[in-house]
Amino acid sequence: MRDSASATYRRRGAGHPARCRSRVACSAGMNTYGFWQLIEAARQQAPDPDDGADVVRRATSRLATHPAEEIVATQQVLWDLMADSCTDALWAAAYVINGGCSDDGFDYFRGWLIAQGREAFERATADPDALAELSAVRTAAAAERPLECGEMLTVAWDAHDIATGAHIPDDAFTIRYPEPDPAWNFDFDDRGEMARRLPRLTALYSS
Repeated sequence: MRDSASATYRRRGAGHPARCRSRVACSAGMNTYGFWQLIEAARQQAPDPDDGADVVRRATSRLATHPAEEIVATQQVLWDLMADSCTDALWAAAYVINGGCSDDGFDYFRGWLIAQGREAFERATADPDALAELSAVRTAAAAERPLECGEMLTVAWDAHDIATGAHIPDDAFTIRYPEPDPAWNFDFDDRGEMARRLPRLTALYSS
């Protein structure tokens, strides 16, 4: 049920101590542009760039060759993107695409979206219904396959472990989620309302 997931969304941070930690300033570091370059390089190297898990494996291997300070900074960049994409409208799109979407499922869906690269990410966050035009979404719809990539959430953690043999410091990043949008506070199982708000996606997943 979306209502229970919505309640969890409003409580984001509960049970996730890392989301309340203070950020450590890092002057050397990875920025958003560098992060997207990393993802694009991994996508170009992957035989199937729509395979999010493989893209993440390749991105992790590449990131592990960077200085430890850059790897730590990557964690903040990643979770800034996760926060930027944490909108009710995108959650509704994920609900249509995956046939339901829990709190954790929405995190994994956004991990998949990040693995699709900057252009897809920025387009989808600006207009979630535009996901219906993405080839990976159309392929998944035809195969009735969910779109998730939880591996993306640990790309910096895993790279840091490979590079240093140690975990990223607990206070290395912070996560700030936006407030829920009251305009999207409705039952996502209401097909008529979803079709009105996300016409292309609902049409794709109704065919």
